[in-house]
Amino acid sequence: MTSHKNYLKEQMKDPDFQKGYMYEKKMAEIAVKIQEARQKQGLTQKELARKAQVTQQQLSNIENGSNFTIKTFLKIREALHINITL
Repeated sequence: MTSHKNYLKEQMKDPDFQKGYMYEKKMAEIAVKIQEARQKQGLTQKELARKAQVTQQQLSNIENGSNFTIKTFLKIREALHINITL
């Protein structure tokens, strides 16, 4: 039986898999940074959404790692006064 680490190492040899993996990893990192910054500032999703002029559903989707537009990302980043690079 192959361990997860070995399996991932083998899969990363495939350029298409590697590209998709790195994309999803970056999306997850952004989601975590936004959620951590929001919580650190003591904001609920609803409060931050209002401040960023996006819907609470859009913010929830981003915090769950879903795709987002650059426009929405920038609104949230500006509302939180944080620097996150893509």
